[in-house]
Amino acid sequence: MARGRTGARRGNVHHAKRCATRRVTAARSIGTDQILGGTDLRTFVALDVPEDLKSQLAVQQFLLPIPRKVARDQFHITLAFMGDLPDAALEALDEGLTALRMRTFELSLSGFGLFGKARPNAVWAAVAPSKPLSRLHAKVARAGRLAGAKIPARNFTPHITLGRFAPMGMEEAAPLERAVIAGAGFRAGPWEVAEMLLYHSTLTADGPRYDVLARYPLAG
Repeated sequence: MARGRTGARRGNVHHAKRCATRRVTAARSIGTDQILGGTDLRTFVALDVPEDLKSQLAVQQFLLPIPRKVARDQFHITLAFMGDLPDAALEALDEGLTALRMRTFELSLSGFGLFGKARPNAVWAAVAPSKPLSRLHAKVARAGRLAGAKIPARNFTPHITLGRFAPMGMEEAAPLERAVIAGAGFRAGPWEVAEMLLYHSTLTADGPRYDVLARYPLAG
């Protein structure tokens, strides 16, 4: 590990011999017993979103006819979903993300999109094309695969999810589809990306909850 970057990190995932301590600390901060007892953790690596951008997106959530909105404190840009990882894989992932080298860069948002094709089930704000972001995604995915995560090969569509809901029928989806098209001119940013985060995802009756396990700063 690089000493300088390790010293700058807060709450990182420790090595296997310190996993028991990490799990107790994480359980206290997150408030769940799921982390205790060596249970595999459902994890993903993502970028956080600045508070001013979250405020802008919350306004757009109000303007769009979204049946079920994502809470603003859950906004993020997923780089790679790692799935359920045991301690050994978390240790390897931590080492891989710590060793990853990437300069800081800027991102901005441009328009909206829908997932679900003929039956939309999610609406999102689109991240404007960014070569540095694509490179970071590729590096994070490689670190995950080397750690043992099963990351499928698919097109990377960077976005911030604004709402998730049951698949809509054609008539029900029409107002949202029109609003997404009308919002094509939406722009936000730019902002500087200075770190990536490892999240723990907990599935609840109200939808997934995300808690930060580790932070990995990018080079300035």
